[in-house]
Amino acid sequence: MKAARARLVLPQSPQGHPPVVVQVGGDAALFSRPELKVERVSYPVMTPTAARGVLEAIFWKPEMRYRVVAIEVLRPIRETAIRRNETSQVVSLDDARRGKRVDTAAHRDQRNAVCLRDVAYRIHAHVEATEQATKLTAAYRDQFRRRVTRGACFHQPYLGTREFSADFGDPDDTPPIDHTEDLGVMIHTIHFGPPIRMEWFTARLEHGVLHVPARGIEIPATMTGES
Repeated sequence: MKAARARLVLPQSPQGHPPVVVQVGGDAALFSRPELKVERVSYPVMTPTAARGVLEAIFWKPEMRYRVVAIEVLRPIRETAIRRNETSQVVSLDDARRGKRVDTAAHRDQRNAVCLRDVAYRIHAHVEATEQATKLTAAYRDQFRRRVTRGACFHQPYLGTREFSADFGDPDDTPPIDHTEDLGVMIHTIHFGPPIRMEWFTARLEHGVLHVPARGIEIPATMTGES
């Protein structure tokens, strides 16, 4: 007889709501570690910023935001190496806002990337309404859940990079993997500003679950080489 999955206990929102949940998966993923610039190497698990990108692809309004609280890893962590065409010219976020573009044909390099294969995650996140919201938080939560059930999205979600598209749907009872590992410093949130600010946290996978703190530690973008 199959043992029941242990219930994951997560903090409720200030309004007393539990997190919304969506299950995502795909053939491959790449959640790049920022300290490795030349060859892309993925974190072993999905990052909070990548999870937030999946949620916003499914449903987003300017008067709401998502706060990821936990990511469950549902399949064993497997790596694979591929060669990808990338550009050697990088445009900062500030330059991109001013309309600067990259000539990819003139600055093309072929590089190795260490990716993940055959991945699946269960994302738990709180929906938070901003001061500009015209509806109760429950309304945005209900819209999100309906879109997940229907398979509707604003654009195709992806797993770290756009070539690795993500499937998504309602969560099932698949248990997280029984694996514990220190993951090092991980990006928590990017505040696009201006000025650009970043929050980081020390990540640890506990029995297949990455718990995400409410806030990270701010580090200026100039210290991380992102601008």
